[in-house]
Amino acid sequence: MTHRLLAAAAAFALALPAAAEEPPPTPLSPGEIVDAAPAADWVAIAPSDLLVMDLAPDAAGKARRVVIQLMPAPFSQGWIGNIRKLAAAHWWDGTSINRVQDNYVVQWGDATEKKALPNGLVTVRESEYEAPLDKYLQAALHTKMKSEEAGLLAAFRQSGDKKVQAVKWAIPRDPFAEETLVFRGWPIAVDRQEQSAWPVHCYGMVGVGRNLSPDTGSGAELYTVIGHAPRHLDRNIALVGRVVAGIEHLSSLPRGTGALGFYEEEAQRVPIASVRIASELPAAAQPRFEYLSTASASFAKYADARANRRDPFFIRPAGGADICNIPVPVRPVGTK
Repeated sequence: MTHRLLAAAAAFALALPAAAEEPPPTPLSPGEIVDAAPAADWVAIAPSDLLVMDLAPDAAGKARRVVIQLMPAPFSQGWIGNIRKLAAAHWWDGTSINRVQDNYVVQWGDATEKKALPNGLVTVRESEYEAPLDKYLQAALHTKMKSEEAGLLAAFRQSGDKKVQAVKWAIPRDPFAEETLVFRGWPIAVDRQEQSAWPVHCYGMVGVGRNLSPDTGSGAELYTVIGHAPRHLDRNIALVGRVVAGIEHLSSLPRGTGALGFYEEEAQRVPIASVRIASELPAAAQPRFEYLSTASASFAKYADARANRRDPFFIRPAGGADICNIPVPVRPVGTK
């Protein structure tokens, strides 16, 4: 009797339609990962670290505001001190954007080179293009190495031809530096032998214009990158921040026709109405931004998704990304 019941149950089970397998979840895009990041993974940028540049309105009368986040310690602090003094003196008011070189930089300051600088600016040494590899950078580098070690061990567990490709992907290399990492929200390169670190020239980064060495620039002439990352400039010129909003008001400007993209006629220059540290503005007018913590699990997922696009549009994951191809997400406060 028992055997007949079992046989009948088995026959009944075979007659049932096979349960449909659940399709694998669609991998998230980098943007979807950022959108899903919890509020705790976002870090506020202090208004005292934001430089607000208002350009003259465009031809249609629309306002044009560019917001720059200044570089944190230990990088470029001499130049940033000068920039704070220049902003406090309202020195940039009435100056202009003077240079727009295609696939390279937009530069602004005093086109006449005759405007007196405020008192108290310091002369910064060329050695300040780099910073010592302090305990905080050492710790960040150690964390990155442990992550890469785990990735390498996982790669060696692959079989056959997959192992070769996986190992290759697990050992990222940068042509301009021994190591790169994202440190406290900023793209940084490292030289272990020299025990030094420096910020790198990614899109939107802001630097200090200068003349020939040993001049290092005061901070009165600034530029931002609007093209492919000019990493050859790393350690040759000071980087002091990055544009976090309004880059379109700079990157879309007409290209200069003079040498190096300088405007040849005064009428071509874009007037700068004002430049202020955000904390100097009335509280209600202060722009507020936050960045995705680069120590968070959300950022780790985002960085992996940037290096290995698995969302439906992509056919082959690239298997890697250079430091400038993993821009740190920044958003206005209150967008979620």
